[in-house]
Amino acid sequence: MKTYDILGYSFSAIKLRKLRAALTTLGVIIGIAAIVALLSITQGLQTSITSSLNRGLSATTLIVLPGSNALGGLGTGGNGEGGRGGGTGSGLLGGSSASSSGFTLYVNYTSQIDALSPDIKTSMAVMQRTGYVNTGKIIEPVSIYGVDFNQYAQLYPTTFVAASGSVPTNPDDNQIVVGARVTDPRENGTTLFNAGNNVGVIWTNATTLNIVNETYTAQVTGILQKVGGFAASGPSDTGVYMPLSTAESFFGTNQCDYIIVQLTNSNNATITNVSKAITDYFSGQVTVISSTAVLSLLSTIFTTVQFFLGGIAAISLIVAGVGIMNIMIVSLIERTREIGILKALGMKSRTVLSIFLGESVIIGLIGAFVGIAFGWIIANLTTRILASGLFGGSGFHVTPLLTPEVFLGALGFGIGVSVIFALYPAWRASKLKPVDALRYE
Repeated sequence: MKTYDILGYSFSAIKLRKLRAALTTLGVIIGIAAIVALLSITQGLQTSITSSLNRGLSATTLIVLPGSNALGGLGTGGNGEGGRGGGTGSGLLGGSSASSSGFTLYVNYTSQIDALSPDIKTSMAVMQRTGYVNTGKIIEPVSIYGVDFNQYAQLYPTTFVAASGSVPTNPDDNQIVVGARVTDPRENGTTLFNAGNNVGVIWTNATTLNIVNETYTAQVTGILQKVGGFAASGPSDTGVYMPLSTAESFFGTNQCDYIIVQLTNSNNATITNVSKAITDYFSGQVTVISSTAVLSLLSTIFTTVQFFLGGIAAISLIVAGVGIMNIMIVSLIERTREIGILKALGMKSRTVLSIFLGESVIIGLIGAFVGIAFGWIIANLTTRILASGLFGGSGFHVTPLLTPEVFLGALGFGIGVSVIFALYPAWRASKLKPVDALRYE
């Protein structure tokens, strides 16, 4: 028989057993939908984070953190030299920058770093704390940064840009710039304040004997354009930016949380040489992070997560494959006489094998395509629910991404599982002897 005739016969056999075929296909649909939903959300998350990090971590910048194993993040340490103390900051990738050896970075270290290599264009200290903004009507949690506005604007010319108001190059002590979600935390167009308004900036000083909420009134000179996604060392939608000198006074320390080093170029040799020079200068008590290292680490993490989630989802598809085998064996028993008649009329064993495998291919194809569609719908519904803030918070924005690799992988996996688990029943059907099959009751 021709391939077209075999597939036609297989499809007719499926139509005669609609309910059984539908239940069998449903197992494949569930498995494929789970795989597509999980992997498309993960792909979207990876793309969002990578895109944000590309904006927040310029290819020509290095991040210097205190501690020899500080890849975990940015934070703050203990008492500052010549100051009253530190506090707690939120991290670059989570965690704290506190060094187990007690090593800390200070604002004046930038001049020492600048002199280490001709490949260093400039360096800038950054102070960071977790705090709040008091608008008079509501208190919003934010990340407070002390930066040199002029240098920061040069480092991030596409993101440290005001959507309203302006970013002063030489700000007064009471002037600040805020991220887009500080003034519009729900991202629904309802702004809490505008450029030109005064707000209270608060951080909790836990380094004193009695915990004190340090507060000062600042004028908002500019509201940054929306950055989106996740920020690293670059501008953040939830950030409040004040002059570095003001931050030193406000936080009561000249200790900084990290130092951004701008290079003359992004060559791997330059990155390696400058990183070594900085590490050697501080006797290995700092960690130097490049954007390529962070992106490489994230890529490895997400690849592992995708394999893990894909493996979990694949379990349900394997269960569906066992169901296909059971259904095919039952179908074989019910169609024993039919197979006997076909073989008595001259049908070859390989044709019988092809008919049964054809049925599994059709079930796999239908299940895979429908499963991919349902998986994509589930992924979009899930991300919209997360973005709506239904479970609290201000929402988590991720756009699912169905890559060709995921699509083709899900399609191939659905068909492959169906065919593999149908091999044994199909082989048994092809080995039936016409005489024994015709005698079967």
